[in-house]
Amino acid sequence: QVQLVESGGGLVQPGGSLRLSCAASGSIFDIYTMGWYRQAPGKQRELVATITRGGRTNYADSVKGRSTISRDNAKNTVYLQMNSLEVEDTAVYLCSAKPPLASSWAIWGQGTQVTVSS
Repeated sequence: QVQLVESGGGLVQPGGSLRLSCAASGSIFDIYTMGWYRQAPGKQRELVATITRGGRTNYADSVKGRSTISRDNAKNTVYLQMNSLEVEDTAVYLCSAKPPLASSWAIWGQGTQVTVSS
């Protein structure tokens, strides 16, 4: 079973950047599709970005052009580089993993808080 631990969140000013990391335990990380979600207070959880085992990426329109998801299978880690951060990006960011052939995201981290404020 893969376990996920996020890091890299914090307080940043509008226009700033952050890189979130998600470290996964388990030797089969490289076959999972990985994703980043976020949840702001009073809002539904929102899919931010995904990356398949083959490196194909997908982004929410709200972050497209400002964020990059990547993975390092040798380090069992997935990253989310976020640039030009906006106040609306404030949320808890959660890492998730989807096993091969699964229809839903099965594994979740605890999340890391990102606060964008001046």
